[in-house]
Amino acid sequence: MKIYQKHIVLKYLKIFFIIFFALELFYVGIDLLTTYRKLPQSANLQILYIMFQSMYAINYVLPLSVIFAMILTTVSMVKTNELVSLLSFGISRQSIIKPLFITSLFITILYVLLNFTTFSYSREYSHNILKFSHISSDTKDMFLKNGDNYVYFKQLDPIKKAATDIKIFKVKNRDLVSIISAKKGYYNDRNWILYGVEKVLKPKVTVLGGNGLKIEQFSKLETLKGFRPKIIDNVYKGKFNLSIPDAIDALKFFNSQNIDTARLRTIIFTQIFLPFFAPLLGLILFAKLPMISRYNSIILFSFSLMFLSVFIWGLLFLLAKLALNSVIYPEFAIMLPIFLLGLSALYSYIKE
Repeated sequence: MKIYQKHIVLKYLKIFFIIFFALELFYVGIDLLTTYRKLPQSANLQILYIMFQSMYAINYVLPLSVIFAMILTTVSMVKTNELVSLLSFGISRQSIIKPLFITSLFITILYVLLNFTTFSYSREYSHNILKFSHISSDTKDMFLKNGDNYVYFKQLDPIKKAATDIKIFKVKNRDLVSIISAKKGYYNDRNWILYGVEKVLKPKVTVLGGNGLKIEQFSKLETLKGFRPKIIDNVYKGKFNLSIPDAIDALKFFNSQNIDTARLRTIIFTQIFLPFFAPLLGLILFAKLPMISRYNSIILFSFSLMFLSVFIWGLLFLLAKLALNSVIYPEFAIMLPIFLLGLSALYSYIKE
């Protein structure tokens, strides 16, 4: 990395972190003012609530911080004549924006990778602390279909990946084949491990007779491959707050059951592709900023670009909400705007 590029990156990161932490404190502070009466008395739970809310705020704060930092970094270089000095040395505008764009792209990729973890459930965890004074909330009396199996859970803890009083009804050609009952079970990221299992095989009656009722006992049994507890919990409750791996598994599960997957596709597109609007939009706005501080209106102009950024972010957020409610196809609400932004950014980089 060249010296001037290193200087630009450090300036950008400094401005980015100032904006990011300022917006984080503002969001969490406003939230605490509205919910402090509902917070549990436990200091540990209060700290956990603040932590989870801070994590949830990243979904809104980080994209704006990326764009604002790109605008303010460029404005700062214009005001101090750094930009025109670099241009006078024969450095192209592409070479100046490249370190800004790559840094913002790297930050966005880190954010997308966070959505592959339990970070996606931070809002749910903070809600559970307010409502139940506990991070997780047990779901009771669940009855779902998984392939040829109809599964009943008396009680499920999606965070501990544990359930009690489990019954699995296996059906083939609309005929009940067997019933598996277990006192408890755990999910090991591949299968459900059931303990204290009793398997009842239904008699198969034929013209010439058949086998009678058969009961088998097992101390341990593996079954329900890939039937993730978080998917079970969210599908049963009608929620679609999922991490990317869980959303992909839920998409496969919904496809196998011939259930509409528009909302799940919206979640996947929102978490993987939508965040990239920030660096793409920043690249477009960079081309609109003047290179020389000849007018006192540059600050006003930069604020107008920041306002435009918020407007576009709000518009994309609205389209994502409409897609989540199945009003618009997610391909048109999310993928198409990101694709158009990408083309505009490429045009700005090459031509402007």
